[in-house]
This record gives sequence, C-alpha cells and structure tokens, in this order.
Amino acid sequence: MTPPKEPGQGIAAEAPVPPSAVSLCLGTLRTRPEFLRAASARRQGAGSFLVQARYRNDGTPGVQVGFTASKKIGNAVARNRAKRRLREVARAVLPTLAQPGWDYVLVARPGVTIERPYADLLTDLQTALRQIHRGQTDRGQTESVQA
Repeated sequence: MTPPKEPGQGIAAEAPVPPSAVSLCLGTLRTRPEFLRAASARRQGAGSFLVQARYRNDGTPGVQVGFTASKKIGNAVARNRAKRRLREVARAVLPTLAQPGWDYVLVARPGVTIERPYADLLTDLQTALRQIHRGQTDRGQTESVQA
C-alpha cells in the first residue's frame, strides 16, 4: 500500500527559497590567510563579539564567513559552544544584511558570547553590520562626501 500524496512532496515539490535580500550561499573561510586578510580590514565591536569584515574586490558575489574563539573563551567545550552560537546568529542575519563580495569573521568574547541571550546576539550582529556598511555603495567602496 502506498501512502497518499500530499502537496509539496515528491518529485514535483519546489525547494523552499529563503527570504533574503541577498540570494547567495554563505561560504566558509577556512585558511589562515583568509582570516588574516579579514582581520586587517574593518572591525566593529558588538556587545557580545567582534565582527571583522573586508570587501574582497575579486568580482565574485558570494559571502564568506568565519568564526574564531580563542583559548580565552575557556576549554574546548566552551569554545565550541561559542562558535555554534555565532554560526546560528550568522545563518539568521547574514542572508538579509550581508553584502555580496564581502568576507566576515565573528570573534567570540570571553563569557559574554556564551551567556548572552540569543535575541541580543541577533541584535548585536544586525547593529554591527549596519555600522560596517554605513556609507557604502553596492560595490563595497566608500562614498565620497562632498562638502
């Protein structure tokens, strides 16, 4: 006996499209030079973590994100928990506020990243991204202010 077909299942089902202003995948920064290039660019402190961002200027529209938690955060369990929380915040916020062609690194802060409520983490990242991209054009260059 075969189960009845429900709408939205099977071969004809459409893949859900995330509601995002930027329709692109989040890539992951993996190598040390990628992290160092992001660290040498813009920095914006948030209440519970630090955001480092840089415009790649290589013509690719993808967004890449990396996560860092040093031993100051605590033992391996605490560092992994901090990075898991940062990953979830990035998944929730970056598809709507990230700009194409940018790399972002979220750096955990001791104590605060693990203990802060999730809603506050979301607000922190949203605020930090708005500060980083204030005065930006679509290509990541700063607008010249004319007096």
